[in-house]
Amino acid sequence: MKIKKIDHIGIAVKDESKLEEFFKISGLSEIEEEIIERENLKVKFIKVGDVMIELLFPLNEKAPVAKFLDKKGAGIHHIAYEVENIEELMEEYKEKGVKVINDKPVEGAHNSKVVFLHPASLDGVLTELVEKEKT
Repeated sequence: MKIKKIDHIGIAVKDESKLEEFFKISGLSEIEEEIIERENLKVKFIKVGDVMIELLFPLNEKAPVAKFLDKKGAGIHHIAYEVENIEELMEEYKEKGVKVINDKPVEGAHNSKVVFLHPASLDGVLTELVEKEKT
């Protein structure tokens, strides 16, 4: 199986505290925070069953998520799938005509490797592939 499961759903937010408070009230208080410097981004992960919700908060106007928020407002930004052999799958998608945003996998949250697939190839849905660090 190429896609193992939904890894997370990314939600772009202008005020991280609003959704975070909703999740706390809902009994989901285990929240992990990480800064992704290369993207000028703070992310907060909330585990909901087997899926993570990733709140995306831009640290400045240079962050790609800031541009997304300016254009579309707060809301679902992307869906991420956990995969194995991300490089191989990335090449297979490229051969099939799927536009890949990254030239090669980059470091993502939790020491993972990630690649983004262009929404133009997927009917407007920004899609992230995630290969977890092997333990």
